[in-house]
Amino acid sequence: MVGKPDFVFARKRVVVFVDGCFWHGCPKCYRRPSSRCSYWDAKVAANKARDRRVTRTLRRMGWRVVRIWEHELARKNEERLLGKLSAVSRQPSAGKPKS
Repeated sequence: MVGKPDFVFARKRVVVFVDGCFWHGCPKCYRRPSSRCSYWDAKVAANKARDRRVTRTLRRMGWRVVRIWEHELARKNEERLLGKLSAVSRQPSAGKPKS
């Protein structure tokens, strides 16, 4: 498996990643540290680039990729999260990988 998904639903060919808001640079929650700025800018940029690469690779292999932000797991976001996941579950299986 490419990347390290948090959940894998092999029969549906769906992988779910729960991305930490700090480590993956959430546009809503990320706060840049005030020290070692160049280190953290490079670290978060590399994480985001890796996330895009992993998502692209898995999709080319015929997997559906769901990415959830850590803050979306909060109780106040429960309905939105359930809607996001149920939309994926209603879709037909992804089928064979693309060559």
